Amino acid sequence: MRSSRVLPLVAVALSLASCSSRVPDLEGSGTTSPSPSVVEPGSTSSTTSTSAPVTSTTETLVFVPAELHGLATTPISIVDGDITHVLTVVVADTPETRAQGLMNVSDLGDIDGMLFVWDAPTVSAFWMKDTVLPLDIAFFGADFAFVDSFAMLPCTEDPCPSYPAAAAFSYAVEVPATGFAALTPGARLVLEE
Repeated sequence: MRSSRVLPLVAVALSLASCSSRVPDLEGSGTTSPSPSVVEPGSTSSTTSTSAPVTSTTETLVFVPAELHGLATTPISIVDGDITHVLTVVVADTPETRAQGLMNVSDLGDIDGMLFVWDAPTVSAFWMKDTVLPLDIAFFGADFAFVDSFAMLPCTEDPCPSYPAAAAFSYAVEVPATGFAALTPGARLVLEE
């Protein structure tokens, strides 16, 4: 019976550890890899954390903000020359989830950002209305090649500036500010299976 009491305590500790905001270091040299708190499938938690467990495509649980509960998570990589950046992101692949983006999210929990996906190339522009975290965004084409990137600041008053990519794109990745400052035009997005 003692082990049944230990599991909730471990889940609480993991939940509390996930409350600090993490910024992926894409500026450094070498490979960076997130080290999220992972809870094995089948375990449960009865905490009142602001993060909610979400099953990822790799069958492990990661803690994401309650505002993003229900979205799939997936690992992605951005390969830029000899450097490979490994990230865990939530996926926005519907008009509703793309429109919501990271609005009102102040703590990313275990995730590094958001991957936006379109079925066909688009020229949609992004904006930061009601987004509280400064974000960097990188756009990638249907061939996963780098298209453009921007540093975006939160906006609380209309009109908010928009951030259109220089060309059509099929994917966009948002991470906390400074994450894409060092990406080069040769960068490529890799979707993990």
